Amino acid sequence: MAHKVVVMGVSGSGKSTLALRLAQALNGSFIEGDDHHLETSRDKMRRGIALCDRDREPWLDLLSTRMGGHSGTAVLSCSALKRSYRARLRSGVDNLRFVFLEIALPAAVARVSQRREHEFPASLVEDQFAALEPPEGEANVLCLSAEQTVEHNLEKAIEWIGTRA
Repeated sequence: MAHKVVVMGVSGSGKSTLALRLAQALNGSFIEGDDHHLETSRDKMRRGIALCDRDREPWLDLLSTRMGGHSGTAVLSCSALKRSYRARLRSGVDNLRFVFLEIALPAAVARVSQRREHEFPASLVEDQFAALEPPEGEANVLCLSAEQTVEHNLEKAIEWIGTRA
């Protein structure tokens, strides 16, 4: 059975790492959401300017189309910060599931500050927390702690997906 999963959370939560490992475990494709930002959005982030809804809409539509058009299992890493963003992703993908990696602001800032060669600066992490509308209570959402090991979260995500096959 093909699964469509978004691993979501603020920058520094470990969503790309978990999404890649989950895609491998499910014999699916990994889609790195950051690779699909428009150049204008990339430029804004490099300059420390937070993206607005208008910046994210074409990006979310592209990601939804890629996920929905994928014939097999696909796992996407995407911040998906707001309910409206998740609804936009769901609009093109049947039975889309979300794994939300929760992390505290200081831990996220510390992780992002340690990155090298990444266009998202630590100065924007607070903006992501301000925009975040946690997905608790939404359908097909698993909430995990980013403070757990990748292996622990991978095991929990695989178990959760298996029970919803």
